Amino acid sequence: MTLEPREPSIGMEFESAENAREFYEMYGRFMGFTIRNNRTRRYLKDNSIIGREFVCSKEGFHAEKYTKRENRVFPSRPATREGCNAMLRIAAKDGGKWVIYGFIKEHNHELNPSKIPPRRSHRIVFCEEEKDLKIRELFTELHREKKKSAAYQKQLQIVLKYIEEHTQRLSLKVDAVSNNLRELESED
Repeated sequence: MTLEPREPSIGMEFESAENAREFYEMYGRFMGFTIRNNRTRRYLKDNSIIGREFVCSKEGFHAEKYTKRENRVFPSRPATREGCNAMLRIAAKDGGKWVIYGFIKEHNHELNPSKIPPRRSHRIVFCEEEKDLKIRELFTELHREKKKSAAYQKQLQIVLKYIEEHTQRLSLKVDAVSNNLRELESED
């Protein structure tokens, strides 16, 4: 007995972006297509992920410069991208949940569940929340280091200003000594 997964719908909520991706991947496998990540939207202030787009792996087209190369060592692989528009978009909500806000069900190619290769269990999958946390930590560290750098620059400017003022005072004293020597020599 095979349970048919729920069809994605606008407003559906998930605990994490990874859970939403897993849901869409399982739905796709059942229907007969595979998915891939397409876009990631980030919050400008802390670079955290606020939106994701997953698409049918046949979305888009490969650029002709890759498919029509003349100096190929190996024959070109068959085209895998067919311009399919099927996709799922999710966005982060307040409170940490993720919600579907875009879904296109229709594919422009045949769907065949029996042709879907088995999942690669050896693939290392990093949880999106862990990546997000690491990005936030690095962003905070970068911000802290920029503040330190600004403080060091300010201190360096103070030291350089002091050296410049000291050099000017020395220069004036050297001029005064030089003038005094000339006066003494002229008196002799």
